[in-house]
Amino acid sequence: MTLKVGFIGLGTMGLPMARHIINRGFKLKLYARRAEVFEGKARALIDQGAKPSLTLSEVVADVDVVITNVTGTADVESILIGPDGAIHSASPGTLFVDHSTIDPARTMQIASTLREVGMDFVDAPVSGGVWASEEGRLIVMQGGHPDACEQANQVIECYAKMITRVGDAGHGQIAKLSNQIAQTITIEGVAECLTFAKNLGADPQAVFAAIKDGMGGSQMMSLMAPKMIAEDFDAGIEARLHAKDVAIALETAKSRQLPLPCLEFVGSQYQTIMEQDLGTRDSSILFDLLRQLKER
Repeated sequence: MTLKVGFIGLGTMGLPMARHIINRGFKLKLYARRAEVFEGKARALIDQGAKPSLTLSEVVADVDVVITNVTGTADVESILIGPDGAIHSASPGTLFVDHSTIDPARTMQIASTLREVGMDFVDAPVSGGVWASEEGRLIVMQGGHPDACEQANQVIECYAKMITRVGDAGHGQIAKLSNQIAQTITIEGVAECLTFAKNLGADPQAVFAAIKDGMGGSQMMSLMAPKMIAEDFDAGIEARLHAKDVAIALETAKSRQLPLPCLEFVGSQYQTIMEQDLGTRDSSILFDLLRQLKER
């Protein structure tokens, strides 16, 4: 049986994910708050047979799986379990799959609320960015009951190259935030190593070439170092998204009285980025923040 899928969140990540779903032959319904979305960026999907929906009740009606890919915890809560949320219109047995990066504890609460009315929930945050979404090569960190995850994977496999079930609902978010901790601290490390090399008179490009394949090298260094060296801060990974994730990780750590000193400094750097209205620039802008610190 071909699953019927509802999709909520047609942003730069969600739109190509939805395209992969319909290309695999799934029946697909799309949700947008404004009709012009269906005449604009989602027009090609409508032409392929996706059904437009302007209300949450419409997009969740008569579907097996509902996928959300939005920005923040409050957004997911409002869409799924809020006063006008999908929970009030979806049928018992509906499976909700959330690809957003949000608070783990509140994710567990969302899952519990849905289970109380006979619905299931899988949190499945993704890594890889827009390129991986376009290519169908996302990395998915998954939390939920094994049976629910197995059903969800029938759809997720359309746009993912690797899916790892970490544990129960909420554990996917724990894995994603762990990923973001390692990722953002690494970006800061790359910025500092290039700043060090440049200020001591070495050629940053030559230093990068010398170390990128050694123990200090990483995928993130290979991605970020060229942008930092060229001072190209056009967005690939928007800093505002990393800022959001770092804030969630720090708040979660604080609730457990868990000190994360490196992340706390990185968090302060991202806070400065946001205060300077640079959130839409690439996270490589951390390199420029170090220049600002030196000039003070």
